[in-house]
Amino acid sequence: MRIAVYAFDGVTMFHLAVPQMVFDEVRRLGLGEWDCVLFADRAGPVRTAEGLRIEGVAGPEAAADADLVVVPSWHEDGRVPGAVLRRVLAEAQGRRAAIAGLCLGAIPLADAGLLAGRSAVTHWTAFGLLAERHPDLVLDETVLYIDHGDVLTAAGTASGLDACLHIVRTRLGSEAANRVARSLVVAPHREGGQAQYIERPVAAESASGTIGEVLEWAEAHLAEPLPIETLSARAHRSRRTFIREFRAATGTTPAAWIRSRRLNEARRLLETTGLPVERIADLCGFGSAVTLRQGFQAEYGTSPSRYRSRFRAGEQGE
Repeated sequence: MRIAVYAFDGVTMFHLAVPQMVFDEVRRLGLGEWDCVLFADRAGPVRTAEGLRIEGVAGPEAAADADLVVVPSWHEDGRVPGAVLRRVLAEAQGRRAAIAGLCLGAIPLADAGLLAGRSAVTHWTAFGLLAERHPDLVLDETVLYIDHGDVLTAAGTASGLDACLHIVRTRLGSEAANRVARSLVVAPHREGGQAQYIERPVAAESASGTIGEVLEWAEAHLAEPLPIETLSARAHRSRRTFIREFRAATGTTPAAWIRSRRLNEARRLLETTGLPVERIADLCGFGSAVTLRQGFQAEYGTSPSRYRSRFRAGEQGE
């Protein structure tokens, strides 16, 4: 696979290095013939935000045959992209290459019309800018990244690692992504799975004390009914107090958190077992396969069976 990463004067070393580090590791580990090249509006050196001069950067022609074009970040002032980058993105879309905008890199993708009417994510500081410039965008601040298959956007800074590892998982399977992650000494995935929408973790360890204990207990009892009354009673709190403390500890509501945990467990079982969807629905507390399918479709834009099929295809190197 050929990957073209866009470089520009003022890009930070971290943002520029993330896709190269992840994708080059695929090649170094012998997992696939992945070739990663830097390109800019014109061939020649690029100076990073840290003042380092990067030589040997190719011109836009280097992206002409790329299977994946990555815009790893963008100018902090949110300027509109120039004609060269717009053309590269349009040509990539025209030949059905995948396109990824990491962190502020979502801005030029939106300006190029690749996200019209779609959901997207970027660094939280740019939400206002994107919302004003593209009111048709559905911006989601609760996700690490959003993958529509042809276009992917990721949240701030370190989320680029999650997104790039997700791309490895999608193309080569979880075992390959895990090997890359171990080699780089990073988490293989903070929410796991190839779902189109990868939620920001709302982990039990983010809460302490009574709420943390309730979260830990709830995760071990997902197959059971978990109404707020049950959770608040376990915390020895009134319903109102529990909801307030829960939101303060996790940033979300009890119902949303339970739903997220159940969907995550369903994804894990779809990835790692051959259990029928009906059995997975029972184990995850959905009550019926219909409810699981509805939740999966609403959250991830796909069905459990299609999710499983794509994941297994990735395992085979498709």
